[in-house]
Amino acid sequence: MTDGFPAPVAVATVPLAATVARVADLADKLGRDQGEVFDLRRLSEASGVPADVVKALLEGRPAGEPDLQARFLQRLDLLRRTRVKPNGRRYTQQEIADGAAMSRQQAGALINGDRRPTMEHCDAIQRFFGVHAGFLTAHDADALNDALLRTEQQLLQDFADREREREREAAAGADDDPLARLLQNHGVRGIAWRAAQLPSDKHRDKVTEWLDMLLESVQRNEVEK
Repeated sequence: MTDGFPAPVAVATVPLAATVARVADLADKLGRDQGEVFDLRRLSEASGVPADVVKALLEGRPAGEPDLQARFLQRLDLLRRTRVKPNGRRYTQQEIADGAAMSRQQAGALINGDRRPTMEHCDAIQRFFGVHAGFLTAHDADALNDALLRTEQQLLQDFADREREREREAAAGADDDPLARLLQNHGVRGIAWRAAQLPSDKHRDKVTEWLDMLLESVQRNEVEK
């Protein structure tokens, strides 16, 4: 098989819709601007999908290029425009050919659409431009979904970092609050569980009395410091 591609198939957008919903929910929880999280240009460059197709897919409308050859050319053109040399210039056909270990004639034919690429060609070009496997060939909805999954992972990491920071702040606040420190040091859940095992309200009242005395002692020590 010279082309190395499977036949075109219908693309389900249900996974994409679910990913969009999760990312939107995380963005809201973090107080992030939806326009920034779903920035069309950023998602286009991350996925290889044209910005107008990204917009349509995010809105739940059917869109995308079904032809593999046309999709390959779109993605390769985007790579050449967005993954440039340190001096800001595009890589030449010769530089792409050298980096992908092919002849200049092969690279030129692929870039101009005169030759249908094999999977080996795609893998070599993707490695040269430093993008993930499948960048040049994935269906548009799948490519966008993959880009949003990477966004989701970053938002999840940000959310976890924020929760850890809140826990640290709460722990620091407990150092300044005698009652909070008492509950933290002795374990409020452990105290409540032990009190629940006592046979009568009379015994539980004794626990409350003891806690009041201990709290009074802690507060008195704080004043004397």
